[in-house]
Amino acid sequence: MNTTAHLPDPPAEKLPDPLAADDGRALRRMQFGWYINDWANAAFSATVLTVFLGPYLTSVAKNAADSAGDVHPLGLSIRAGSFFPYTVSFSVLISVAAMLLTGTVADRTGRHKELMCGFAYVGAIATMGMFFLDGDRYLLGGALLVVANLAYAVSVALSYAYLPALAAPDERDAVSSKGWAYGYAGGGLLLIANLALFEGHDALGLDSGTAVRICLASAGLWWALFTIVPMLRLPSRAGVAPQHAATRTDEPAVGSLRELARTLRGMRQYPLTLLYLGAFLCYNDGIQTVVSQASLYGSEELGMDQTSLVAAVLMVQIVAIGGALLLGRIARRYGAKRTVLGSLVGWVFTLALGYLMPAHQPVWFFALACMIGLVLGGSQALSRSLFSHLIPAGREAEYFSVYKVSDRGTSWMGPLVFGLAYQITGSYRSAIISLLVFFVIGFAVLLKVPVRRAIEAVGNPVPERL
Repeated sequence: MNTTAHLPDPPAEKLPDPLAADDGRALRRMQFGWYINDWANAAFSATVLTVFLGPYLTSVAKNAADSAGDVHPLGLSIRAGSFFPYTVSFSVLISVAAMLLTGTVADRTGRHKELMCGFAYVGAIATMGMFFLDGDRYLLGGALLVVANLAYAVSVALSYAYLPALAAPDERDAVSSKGWAYGYAGGGLLLIANLALFEGHDALGLDSGTAVRICLASAGLWWALFTIVPMLRLPSRAGVAPQHAATRTDEPAVGSLRELARTLRGMRQYPLTLLYLGAFLCYNDGIQTVVSQASLYGSEELGMDQTSLVAAVLMVQIVAIGGALLLGRIARRYGAKRTVLGSLVGWVFTLALGYLMPAHQPVWFFALACMIGLVLGGSQALSRSLFSHLIPAGREAEYFSVYKVSDRGTSWMGPLVFGLAYQITGSYRSAIISLLVFFVIGFAVLLKVPVRRAIEAVGNPVPERL
């Protein structure tokens, strides 16, 4: 006889009703905690992935390279210059499975906050561990990057589940955009501090490598400290417990996989929503790869020093705030789909400029940074708001979970293409221009999405402008 206990779901922690005036203070408190979560984890994205780790880990890998310029992780022979993009690709690939499983576990147990913050602290500790990355320890750097990037992906994916409960439908764009703004501001503020540290490392008696390692560790410390705020202000459950879910503590993984399979099967009812997701995951892969490999391209191909790289990324952070607001205003007049399509054309011109620009010319590199910032914030913010119209009512959390998986799910392909292009040609210019394929295909697929019919298919009201 099976005596396994079948326990009910834990009591649902009711979130404040966005439409209820009495809950306004509690809702604002939760929103602030959610904003600060972006403020906290953006330090890893900006300081580690975008600026310091790519060039530094590449230099460490070159220290370990043989006479042919190759390193041999796990017995494989790869160019030292390809180690960082390959590692990013691998970390993103395995994070997909982690996000899918953790998301469904969170929905079944109602422990969204505990899992979100737990993964945040795993990532923060791994990032702080990068302080010990020196000499030829490229394998240590690769391992820490895999752990930190996986933890970052899972933590951010879990935070998305809170968005539908944090604002009424007509306010969701504003709340989401404010979260982006907090992220850019937090990442930018730490970059300013790190730029000051790196510029003044001689006066502080530090060599450049030690200064970089301190900057890397500072992102982990920042991430850990500010994660305290969402820990205190967000409820454990991101939404009301699903009525159909019956938690079995003896089969958490199996039950979560069944829930995931049910969600994915249900999405087949809305093929136009899936078509939009296909377009998004394609062009977003190009966006994520440009962001993660820009510093490596700037240092190795364009000859930019570390100061110029940090200043350029800081410029991207600042311009992206204005770019998101500008494209938002354009979308109100011309519609989100047309504006996103226009931003993809902007990305094509940005890559063309990066391919053609001369080396050792900081002015051109800063112009490239401005172009990236202009299209970065707007293309991502509007893509998320456009997707919000394509979700059947009452299923926002599970669909946004799949959206975030799509956000990360193919982001291993861009770094892989980038790394292979360099592996074959030995030129980072060939590597950067190879990313055009993601924007061209994404544009073509998005152009074919009949957004009005897609919104009507899920039963949502159609906005005046699309």
